[in-house]
Amino acid sequence: MAADLILYTNPMSRGRIARWMLEETGADYETVVLDYASTMKQEPYLSINPMGKVPAIVHNGHVVTECAAICAYLADAFPDAGLAPPITDRADYYRWLFYAAGPVEQAVTNKSMNFAPTEQQQRSAGYGNYDLAVDTLEKAVSAHPYIAGNSFTAADVYVGSQVVWGVQFGTLPKRDTFAAYAERITTRDAYKRANDKDNALMPAPEPERAE
Repeated sequence: MAADLILYTNPMSRGRIARWMLEETGADYETVVLDYASTMKQEPYLSINPMGKVPAIVHNGHVVTECAAICAYLADAFPDAGLAPPITDRADYYRWLFYAAGPVEQAVTNKSMNFAPTEQQQRSAGYGNYDLAVDTLEKAVSAHPYIAGNSFTAADVYVGSQVVWGVQFGTLPKRDTFAAYAERITTRDAYKRANDKDNALMPAPEPERAE
């Protein structure tokens, strides 16, 4: 019998975001680990995500891809976990969740590929320019203890992952505001559990060869 909730992932991917979110919900789920060079680009996975990318979840037969969508979906699917604010208080929740998934993601990706839009191109680019996107993100994470207010939400899983990875790998500048926010969210038990589970799936390092 198939599991009601399945995570398709690879430990060296954005699947870590989905794993963290699943751990926050407390739901039972099955993990299917895919390989970049083979199973991720073949059937049956391509029937789940034709993009051939992870993560994806299948919940009661319904497929959800894209990390921000997975976070928002799981918050609604498991309301007892308290990971989404009341409907009347979701303005900042939606705003910053999708800001991180849109302008920040695009700005960071373009910078990593050494593309900087010209002044004319900035009018068309949703993020304007990298510095503007980063400065706006910094203001957002410093406005409250968490991205949508005083309580941790699913938006912090996605925004927080962007900040933690960005500072760690240098795609975001090392600013005190980012460091303080990262420290607040990475002390969570669910974050630690998710990290431990993904780290256990990492390939073992190759032994050093004798000279």
